[in-house]
Amino acid sequence: MEVIHLKYPHQLQQRESMQPYSLAIGFFDGVHIGHQAVIEAAKKEGNKRQIPTAVMTFDPHPSLVLGGRNEKVFYITLLQQKLQLFKEQGVDKVFVVHFTSDFAKLSPADFVDTFIRSLNIQHVTAGFDFSFGAFGKGTMEDMRTLSNGDYGVTVVEKKADELEKISSTRIRKLLQEGDMEAARMLLGRPFEVTGMVVHGDKRGRTIGFPTANVQALEGAYIPASGVYAVRLLVQNKWYDGVCNVGYKPTFKDPNDKQLSIEVHILNFEKNIYGEEVHVTWYKRIRSERKFDGIEALKTQIEKDKQETIQYFEALR
Repeated sequence: MEVIHLKYPHQLQQRESMQPYSLAIGFFDGVHIGHQAVIEAAKKEGNKRQIPTAVMTFDPHPSLVLGGRNEKVFYITLLQQKLQLFKEQGVDKVFVVHFTSDFAKLSPADFVDTFIRSLNIQHVTAGFDFSFGAFGKGTMEDMRTLSNGDYGVTVVEKKADELEKISSTRIRKLLQEGDMEAARMLLGRPFEVTGMVVHGDKRGRTIGFPTANVQALEGAYIPASGVYAVRLLVQNKWYDGVCNVGYKPTFKDPNDKQLSIEVHILNFEKNIYGEEVHVTWYKRIRSERKFDGIEALKTQIEKDKQETIQYFEALR
């Protein structure tokens, strides 16, 4: 899969020398099952026309450029993970458009001329609520009108379960609540965080439960504090584990707000400092709480460990 980064105004070859593509377009944060349906529809159209499938996504999040948000933006899927998921879905090319102030001022017609026609897009597929151009004024109906017959348009209707529409906003809310099983259903896979194993306070090993202290990549969404059944990929091998997300209230000053992600990896004794790891989240076992002493904490961690073992045994 080829990845091309574009910045407005981009300097790609002219239409005549560009290969035609069937394009899926959207921000695609999370690449959830609704997003996957859009990409599958674009692939289907590409197969029909015997042309490759491309995805167009945007980086960074528009709110970082347009303002109106004071808090930090966190992504369900950082760009590198998004690209990996596109690859796994069989996409041939990805256009990553750098979202800038100048790009945000493009009219819908200029957006179509610059990012659809000039890239020789033969068919555009997007979700029903995709918008483009300045202030998001362009709708998928405008995409069809502006084509003048130069490209086809497919609008994928909303994907919903028995509750409501499947959306990135809804998934973020589930992560905020620690409901990893519901998030997994909407994503079509377990939620994943990539990070590096760094040195922590090493207190876990003194109580018989050594942990890998994972420093997540900048901008990654971290689930609600609590204890979780997780799997961790390190050195190309998956391991079951018990993960604590939080502030270690049994040991820490309550004013210390340094969030930590610590994974006790089951049946594992290697030194993995400096290694990149992928943590996939399956189930929240309990909320984080303060214990009266180390013995009470050790007893609870052993219970958490046994519950995690039983959970993964039931999944197999």
